[in-house]
Amino acid sequence: MADTDPDELERRIARTRAELAQTVDAIADRVSPKRVAERTVVDVKTRAGHFVASVGDALGVTARPVDYGDKPEGVWEDEQPNLAPVLIGVGAVLVVGAAIVLFRRRRRRR
Repeated sequence: MADTDPDELERRIARTRAELAQTVDAIADRVSPKRVAERTVVDVKTRAGHFVASVGDALGVTARPVDYGDKPEGVWEDEQPNLAPVLIGVGAVLVVGAAIVLFRRRRRRR
């Protein structure tokens, strides 16, 4: 037979309400614009760090702490990065992107 003790039922209801309130708070926190923005910023920073590291690897530049000291202009005295591959890649991406945009615009007009 079911437990019909009113005090026990009230305790269960109170416990269920508290659990439900925690769940609703967790959902609200997860979908709050501020939290979404914070997670997005962290994700972008992480991806940017990986991208910079991969570009550094492609250029043969190793990441190391930099001490500017009294001459900040002397940061690249040891090794100057070769930016030619990066610039060529960026140019190629821009050309391909422009070609895709033009192709789609012409296709819509027909």
